[in-house]
Amino acid sequence: MSGNVSASSSQIFGRNILLKTPIAGINHRKKSHFDITGGRRRTQTPNVVCPKAVSDSSYSLTCLDPDASNSVLGIILGGGAGTRLYPLTKKRAKPAVPLGANYRLIDIPVSNCLNSNVNKIYVLTQFNSASLNRHLSRAYATNMGGYKNEGFVEVLAAQQSPENPDWFQGTGDAVRQYLWLLEEQNVLEFLVLAGDHLYRMDYEKFIQAHRENDADITVAALPMDEKRATAFGLMKIDEEGRIIEFSEKPKGDKLQAMKVDTTILGLDDKRAKEMPFIASMGIYVFSKNVMLDLLRDKFPKANDFGSEVIPGATSIGLRVQAYLYDGYWEDIGTIEAFYHANLGITKKPVPDFSFYDRSAPIYTQPRYLPPSKMLNTDVTNSVIGEGCVIKNCRIHHSVIGLRSCISEGAVIEDTLLMGADYYETDADRRLLAAKGGVAIGIGKNTHIKRAIIDKNARIGDDVKIINSDNVEETARETDGYFIKSGIVTIIKDAVIPSGFII
Repeated sequence: MSGNVSASSSQIFGRNILLKTPIAGINHRKKSHFDITGGRRRTQTPNVVCPKAVSDSSYSLTCLDPDASNSVLGIILGGGAGTRLYPLTKKRAKPAVPLGANYRLIDIPVSNCLNSNVNKIYVLTQFNSASLNRHLSRAYATNMGGYKNEGFVEVLAAQQSPENPDWFQGTGDAVRQYLWLLEEQNVLEFLVLAGDHLYRMDYEKFIQAHRENDADITVAALPMDEKRATAFGLMKIDEEGRIIEFSEKPKGDKLQAMKVDTTILGLDDKRAKEMPFIASMGIYVFSKNVMLDLLRDKFPKANDFGSEVIPGATSIGLRVQAYLYDGYWEDIGTIEAFYHANLGITKKPVPDFSFYDRSAPIYTQPRYLPPSKMLNTDVTNSVIGEGCVIKNCRIHHSVIGLRSCISEGAVIEDTLLMGADYYETDADRRLLAAKGGVAIGIGKNTHIKRAIIDKNARIGDDVKIINSDNVEETARETDGYFIKSGIVTIIKDAVIPSGFII
């Protein structure tokens, strides 16, 4: 930044810089905002000068006026039944699935919100929501922003009413059914997020771009190469970054027709040639009145944002803008994606996703567990959660979840071990052994490779979970396991007896 801004001519509040001196290259145009008190459009000259926000670059400044804590409501969608993640979703909602030894998937969007000063958050759920509700109530206290800001993280479960006897039919319908509550919030924008994505994003920059462009809707867009593009819903933009066309998982000539100049959104020339497509991330900013109008009046029967509401908004001439996010992002939609996303945090020298970013930490439930104890254990390229007891075994390229107990002689390779919800006492273990039962954890001399072991699983001694026959797909629920994409998944609370071979 040029030297014509002195320390006395700027105010710095945390990560927000409010600039009072005009700077060359910064956008000074008048802006039209919704009046936060009445919802009407009015023209005003902002008392804050903002740099033009184009993409989620770490070098761009944010200076929202009004502040996100007072003007933005976060809406996190809990997702459907999670059938592709089954059996991990057998007893829990998709966002409640454990992640990275200590966390759950829902901690990612909630933490991104809190780090972006968005502290009014609703989580919409429908399937198996008991463990999700429990985690959120323990992890995120009410009135988070203090008395003045009244921050909260609250669960809104699907419910039947005289006006609407149906459960949620899709993302758009879920929000529509709670519009009566959402519209009570005195905000300018709704920030709509998914509860099952792994990424780190500054939503303040996202919201700033929405306001700068005077957009009705802004869609977060991920740059794509041709190989990955066929698996996503793609968007086409004009020279101002406005979305003019959508195409769902195109192939062949239809794919080539969706190529765009991604330099418009902030990519450099080299990256733009490598990534000539942009895909929707399923993350949106809606101006409040636009959302109310679209879901109630314009498209009252539309159930889904991505395939119905947003293409419909484009077709009736609303300003729908793309906002580039050029960073790590993973949709945790399948067992294979979930497995690789978790093991990706062990990657050297830089993991795919880091939990060690001090400027944007990932929050979770405080459990007050003791440090993990490892006795005569060989651990390489692995992440170990809190409160584990690991004795005389070998662990390589694995993620070991909290409260895991691993016995002598065990070998754990390329595995995600989710741990346990509670400890068994020595007396419990002696009683189990006397009855011929199996204790929670991994038994002696057991070998596990390329597997996911869900919580509270009881794996006996001398067990082999190595998929020696290279089976790609099988469902053996009565035996306590599934195999999907060649990855063995042991079901939550399953008992695998000693000597069993998978």
